[in-house]
Amino acid sequence: MSFKKRNVVLSSPRAGPGLAAVESSPARPQQQQQQQQQQPQLAPGLRPSPLDGRLTTSTGTSSLDQLLAGHGGLPLGTCLLVEEQGTTDFSGVLLRYYAAEGLVQGHQVHTLCFPPEWRYQLPALATEDPKKKAAQPAPPPEDKMKIAWRYEALGNASGPTRGESSNGATFCHSFDLTKRLASASCKGALHPTPPIMPALLDQRQPTSSPLKATIKHLRTKMESMGPSVVHRVIVPSLLSPSLYPPGCCRPSEILQFLHALRALLREYSSQLTALITLPTSLFPRGSGLVRWMELLCDGVIELVPLPANPGAPPPQDKKEKSEDKVQGMLKVYTLPVYHEKGGGGGAATSHFRENLSFSLSASKGLVIKPYSLPPMLEEDNKEKSPASTVKDSMEF
Repeated sequence: MSFKKRNVVLSSPRAGPGLAAVESSPARPQQQQQQQQQQPQLAPGLRPSPLDGRLTTSTGTSSLDQLLAGHGGLPLGTCLLVEEQGTTDFSGVLLRYYAAEGLVQGHQVHTLCFPPEWRYQLPALATEDPKKKAAQPAPPPEDKMKIAWRYEALGNASGPTRGESSNGATFCHSFDLTKRLASASCKGALHPTPPIMPALLDQRQPTSSPLKATIKHLRTKMESMGPSVVHRVIVPSLLSPSLYPPGCCRPSEILQFLHALRALLREYSSQLTALITLPTSLFPRGSGLVRWMELLCDGVIELVPLPANPGAPPPQDKKEKSEDKVQGMLKVYTLPVYHEKGGGGGAATSHFRENLSFSLSASKGLVIKPYSLPPMLEEDNKEKSPASTVKDSMEF
């Protein structure tokens, strides 16, 4: 048998092992850059999920993106059902943020029951205050230590930040509800679906189900625009009698529509997402129809606004902002899950156990955070004890 020495370092006779490794290091980053250039660039507004690499897009609300099972956004090929109690319209604000984010990113937004003029109700991009930007101190220069290329690459292993996509572009924009979205900021287009109200339909011609016509319209649009275009579908206030004809409220009609929409999402799993809202005051969750609707959606959350208290005293602290006041509770029922291990892990399952609240402001939008009881304030008018009352009555 022949034996060979295995601990010999292959290097030039003039340089030691360490110097040879350092000299060969500049070639490796160049190879990595070439490999990254060869990889196909993602469409604007998309980035891979940190859990399983599936492409995700932002809902336009950063706190809602972080709630979706740890994916950091709404995965493509899925839909989210937002239920709301009462007569408020917080879910409608989520729809406007979802549509505005799509138009800014260059996506094709399809709206159901909304006219083309609905685009003028979308919030504008928020502009950063130059005074706050100037007040921020400049970050100190980073002391970069020269190390081998294989250890230097570990610093970027965490991937993009929460507000950025994989190509460095903005993943979730900030919007201002007090202003309207300008046409110059829209890179995408708004596509209203065919009208479904009886007053807008031609009664002389027999038509099929308006919801089925909507699915056919969506499929035609997606086939004509190609596989590289990202689409968003908005279904507002499903089953509401003010937007939908009575025939659409039949269980056979609405369930077939959701089945067809789910099939469309799975067929175009790298191009399409949908956001649906439902008023639970008209259609409570205890009904069988709503239960079936929830089963056909990938994610289900519910907004429960808190009742207004007109007799409440004003806040004692003048610095306290009214926009940080809790305006409702948020319940999480289901989230997008892709495998039997749970998808989002412990971070996602914790949202089912803790109490979540939300607040809405013009600058920050809809912010979802864990609910905590406010501190107890001392009452100015304290009740007197019986002993003090007797003592006061005996004084002359």
